[in-house]
Amino acid sequence: MENIIASAVSQVGDTGHEAAPRRSPPGSFVIFGGGGDLTRRLLLPAIYNLACAGLLDDGFSVVAVDRAELTDEQLQRNVRAALEDFAARRGAEAVTLREDIWAWMQPRIRYVRGDFESMQTYQDIAAVVGDQNCIFYLAVAARFFGPIVDRLGEAGLVREGRHTFRRVIVEKPFGNDLPSAVALNERLLHTLTEQQIYRIDHYLGKETVQNILALRFSNGFFEPLWNRQNIDHVQITAAETVGVEQRAKFYEGTGALRDMVPNHVMQLLAMTAMEAPISFDADAVRNEKTKVLDAIHPLLPQDVVRGQYAPGVVGGKEVPGYRQEPGVDPHSLTETYMAMKFQIDNWRWAGVPFYVRTGKRLAARKTEIAIHFKSAPYALFRDTPVEKLAPNIMVIHIQPTEGVTMQFSAKIPGPSVRLGGVRMKFDYAEWFSEGPSTGYETLIYDCMIGDATLFQRADNIEAGWRAVQPVLDWGQDARSLDFYAAGSEGPEAADALLARDHRHWLKIG
Repeated sequence: MENIIASAVSQVGDTGHEAAPRRSPPGSFVIFGGGGDLTRRLLLPAIYNLACAGLLDDGFSVVAVDRAELTDEQLQRNVRAALEDFAARRGAEAVTLREDIWAWMQPRIRYVRGDFESMQTYQDIAAVVGDQNCIFYLAVAARFFGPIVDRLGEAGLVREGRHTFRRVIVEKPFGNDLPSAVALNERLLHTLTEQQIYRIDHYLGKETVQNILALRFSNGFFEPLWNRQNIDHVQITAAETVGVEQRAKFYEGTGALRDMVPNHVMQLLAMTAMEAPISFDADAVRNEKTKVLDAIHPLLPQDVVRGQYAPGVVGGKEVPGYRQEPGVDPHSLTETYMAMKFQIDNWRWAGVPFYVRTGKRLAARKTEIAIHFKSAPYALFRDTPVEKLAPNIMVIHIQPTEGVTMQFSAKIPGPSVRLGGVRMKFDYAEWFSEGPSTGYETLIYDCMIGDATLFQRADNIEAGWRAVQPVLDWGQDARSLDFYAAGSEGPEAADALLARDHRHWLKIG
């Protein structure tokens, strides 16, 4: 079955033509927090991959800004070590660092030492970047977002010229509730225009997430089925096997809801449920995503499950419960798992529930969107046990593997009519020879060329928070917390959430 799909894909692909992407404009990529973990593990390897792909202009440069005492030469040595580590940890596809690319990158890496709230730091940055194009990446704690943007404005560093741009990339979290998200947007927009702000969500850099739009709107046999007449319900899962690790201080004040749902999960929901935009222009796409989030029906307490992992076994090893983790309050009410039932009040999706779940210390690492189609009429198969009819499900796999699986019924070979479930699978790694990436390449490149399609707008951020704000308003309560063993599928209450609608979750592990 998969070979048939391979042949079909190959034949279709051979007729297509794709223009080579253009190089980025010249300019400086200024990273606040340039000495941090995000920069080392993800941003610099992403820039290296863009250089390998020939997408960076010769006038491109990196300026790392941080507090540590470093020279340009010391920073360059650190960057090389980070890139060598990235190349080596590609597993079976491990490679050595390309010396020609490194020779091109090394002289284009500069360092500015300074405090993020000191005007001297911004004067030093101005001396390095001059009047060229600039992207300022805020790879820093959220408390610095406002002050850095304020200082950039005061120093005149975000003033755009007729032929030059100045843009700011902001990492999540975008607030910790609706009021703080609104306040952050207002503060940023006091200095910047909306067109200068690129709110980044690394989930949207994954190929399969981007492919949701192509899958739906470029294939004539999907979109006619993508509605309440044909779809029974949708499941969105973002599961992790890791626990809180070294982030106890952060996680105690955040929890699974704030950490995952208003941003990552809501973006997956919006891209799955949005109407076709009039074009792939950034604002056209983001308008439709915001409409979906604005149409979400207010949550009710019975549609929400909060869980917390207890001791259990993950990967054959015993692991402690959340309350036994270093730095965690032994009586903590912070949730490490959320399951929620959303209803979208619009013409396309009325009556179709969207079940979402996210959690730590679950049975497997998996992020996916499962589209459950309505069953065919059973009359023709009255002699076949209904429970043996395979449900029609399309699963969009986002991580750890990227691809699409279709599940449907087919006749089992033989003289009698017997049905069995079969699957067709499309795997990105199998069909496209793209090398391993960090997930940031597309997003960084899009910001360079001014394409904001995969970035969130202020109203999109606020709509995501608005959808979950009722849960935050209810507050934490010991009675609302359900425990689950580490390494399991999650709390029993999450199963009951679907069971009362006569449905069940797909297995995680």
